[in-house]
Amino acid sequence: MRVVLAEDLFLLRDGLVRLLEAHGFEIAAAVESGPELARALAELEPDVAVVDVRLPPTHTDEGLQCALEARRRRPGLPVLVLSQHVEQLYARELLADGSGGVGYLLKDRVFDAEQFVDAVRRVAAGGTAMDPQVIQQLLARRSGGDRSPARLTPRELEVLELMAQGRTNAAIAARLVVTERAIAKHTANIFAKLGLEVSDDDNRRVLAVLAYLDRDR
Repeated sequence: MRVVLAEDLFLLRDGLVRLLEAHGFEIAAAVESGPELARALAELEPDVAVVDVRLPPTHTDEGLQCALEARRRRPGLPVLVLSQHVEQLYARELLADGSGGVGYLLKDRVFDAEQFVDAVRRVAAGGTAMDPQVIQQLLARRSGGDRSPARLTPRELEVLELMAQGRTNAAIAARLVVTERAIAKHTANIFAKLGLEVSDDDNRRVLAVLAYLDRDR
């Protein structure tokens, strides 16, 4: 699996390269700036991009914007964004097209090698990998302090949060110590309550999170 990696801090970039190579990934390019990232994504067509949000020369959101532009040119390009802090607008921009293959992790997560590599693989396979802190802050902000949505039960909200982190029904069942069949029932209820019908073109798990976050707009 070919990876384009963008990180301006040399030690972290070098560490991520070694980690990913040790787990069987091929590093197509490891770059340190926005312009380099834009060229690499356009020319190398990687299987997945792992991108620091803030890159030179602006150190604002150059990495994220390069990744989003690459997804506009190549819909569905898997992108895992790394950030020092929870930036709710950035997470929302990643989810906005309603398709999978996106992730947003705080940089602290990369120090758990197994968790980080699992997230890269999940995103590359078209899934999602949203940091639990990102989801919690997004939900808290959108619900005005009340995390229970009007039409979802507390258990369905738990399932939705774990779904947003990119976990499968089997993983959610293991976390909540219930059967996978029970999770499938909760998931179906969530989709029904949010009006998400079966579609070949959309990822309902991503749309479920997005619809919930947008309900107060």
